Amino acid sequence: MAGIGSSPLESGSGRENFSLALQNRGRILRSLATSAPSAPSLPDDPMAASLGILSTVLAIVLLAPFCSSESYAMQGFCPEIASSSGKILIKGGTVVNAHHKELADVYIEDGVIVSVRPNIRVSDDIRIIDATGKYVMPGGIDPHTHLEMEFMGTVAIDDFFTGQAAALAGGTTMHIDFVIPINGNLSAGFTSYMDKAKKSVMDYGFHMAITKWDEAVSREMEVMVKENGINSFKFFMAYKGSFMINDEFLLQGFQKCKSLGALAMVHAENGDAVAEGQKRMIDLGITGPEGHALSRPPVLEGEATGRAIHLASFVNTPLYVVHVMSIDAMEEINKARKSGQRVVGEPVVSGLILDESVLWDPDFITAAKFVMSPPIRKSGHGKALQGALATGVLQLVGTDHCTFNSTQKSMGINDFRKIPNGVNGMEERMHLIWDAMVESGKISETDYVRITSTECAKIFNIYPRKGAILEGSDADIIVLNPNASFRISAVSHHSGIDTNVYEGRTGKGKVEVTISGGRVVWEEGILKVSSGSGRYIKMPPFSYLFDGIEKADARYLASLHAPVRRSTATY
Repeated sequence: MAGIGSSPLESGSGRENFSLALQNRGRILRSLATSAPSAPSLPDDPMAASLGILSTVLAIVLLAPFCSSESYAMQGFCPEIASSSGKILIKGGTVVNAHHKELADVYIEDGVIVSVRPNIRVSDDIRIIDATGKYVMPGGIDPHTHLEMEFMGTVAIDDFFTGQAAALAGGTTMHIDFVIPINGNLSAGFTSYMDKAKKSVMDYGFHMAITKWDEAVSREMEVMVKENGINSFKFFMAYKGSFMINDEFLLQGFQKCKSLGALAMVHAENGDAVAEGQKRMIDLGITGPEGHALSRPPVLEGEATGRAIHLASFVNTPLYVVHVMSIDAMEEINKARKSGQRVVGEPVVSGLILDESVLWDPDFITAAKFVMSPPIRKSGHGKALQGALATGVLQLVGTDHCTFNSTQKSMGINDFRKIPNGVNGMEERMHLIWDAMVESGKISETDYVRITSTECAKIFNIYPRKGAILEGSDADIIVLNPNASFRISAVSHHSGIDTNVYEGRTGKGKVEVTISGGRVVWEEGILKVSSGSGRYIKMPPFSYLFDGIEKADARYLASLHAPVRRSTATY
């Protein structure tokens, strides 16, 4: 069974008991330390629960002198410096990039890929990882996460330590989180998130949310792009009364993004209609989690997606639609792309894998854990989105990882509008997509790399530093065994939450080794991470999506045949 931290204890039964205690009980202490009033329930057997807690406490006491952070030891993690950057040879595997796969070795030195070719010979002092019969791929890049996000009167459980640690265990080596401004102030929000990220254990970047619009925000966008390495801004068409902005401001925001070479992103739901839908459900006495889905049907996602696409076309700027959850939204994107418009569609794992029937579960906590926005849709939408991903209508897969525990979800026990929105996915994404898309024959191994890593790196202008196994690329690499099986459970995951929306799911294709920045951080079920070892990756503006925009603008101006020069008539 996988351990959460590597132990300095000797091998044998002592170590096994140590790892088991941390894995099965550490998350109980995490929840006690990070959540409010009540904690997740203990096992039904009181004796087993007592022994489990005793084992955990004993393990932590034994481990404390070796941990670099007392607070994280109490959360069930042992931050440990992973094997130093040094020199590593990954030998005998099939190297898979988005454009090509080949039998080759990969040699890493000081966090960078030095060579990719067959039969690399090295000296005896080089660490060798045998990848025979396995795939060697770029680490995943998750384009859509919310760590330690303040939202709906609470704060997401996973921070830049637990969320990133979970990601590494699942084969994701970089993510892009959304900075939420403080009272609309972008700089204050950026400073706050840089502070949150001091505990990071892997590389990360930032998008910036725009929650209001005025000249000060417009000026700050320039600072974010030119000084802070942010090249994307998200506009909310939903969450009326908090994040939502109107069409006038959306147009101004799109125009500013275009001038800066920054990608405009939208959360596409009709916020006014959603508010009306919520009121309708409450008036009907529907207060449970099912009311969440019923209040914001696919038509409202489709309408907002189409509206954002039309406005982006009017401005002539690229558009990125986050968390595409419905056929309605996907069809709007497909229509726009067929016309030649530059629109990127991002489905998320929950929308690809789950269906809304879970929201009708008679147990509130079980149903509430699936509440997210846009909501998980009826059976059929997920398969259609998988098909769109396989055919290039949609381009890459995110998670919208935003985790709240059972206590936090219970804030809305009498009113679904108060259930914090969000599900997990950073640890599960790579496995679930491999099983659902590659193992099933829907896409190839190269396409898998494209939708989980390379396309994200290209869209956000960090390719080939990220998203590739090429000479000079960062050594962010996974070794995936296509013949090994995985099983997902809250008992064994590395997130800080006490539930998992993919509970009990099994499949083929398991990430057995994760290398982050040239360090082996996940191997043989052991996670070795060091708080503060992650790096902030600046992302420059004007990605390939902007290529030729100025020529299109010139063609538009030439097509106007205006202004018309008219003689002044005399009457």
